[in-house]
Amino acid sequence: QVQLVESGGGLVQPGGSLRLSCAASGSISTIYAMGWYRQAPGKQREFVASITTGGTTTYAESVKGRFTISRDNAKNTVYLQNTSLRPEDTAVYYCAVWTFNGVNWGQGTQVTVSS
Repeated sequence: QVQLVESGGGLVQPGGSLRLSCAASGSISTIYAMGWYRQAPGKQREFVASITTGGTTTYAESVKGRFTISRDNAKNTVYLQNTSLRPEDTAVYYCAVWTFNGVNWGQGTQVTVSS
């Protein structure tokens, strides 16, 4: 099992920036990718971005060019730098870690974009 601790959410004005962090512990040797999903009120959880152990990144079309995912393998931490935030980015953001035993989820961190 992998345990995940997220941080960095909050309230930001449109056009602003936030950086989300997710630190992994436990069976970290089984991790082959880390990433982020989000769920807005009344909507299904959707994929945002992912990064493999080798550094290959994938983004949802809605965040390309605005969000950047990165990871620090020494700290077992994945980051999501959100820029040019829009009201429609408001959601609970969940960290996801893919292992050979399945997917592990963080508890979620709220991001609210509002003036």
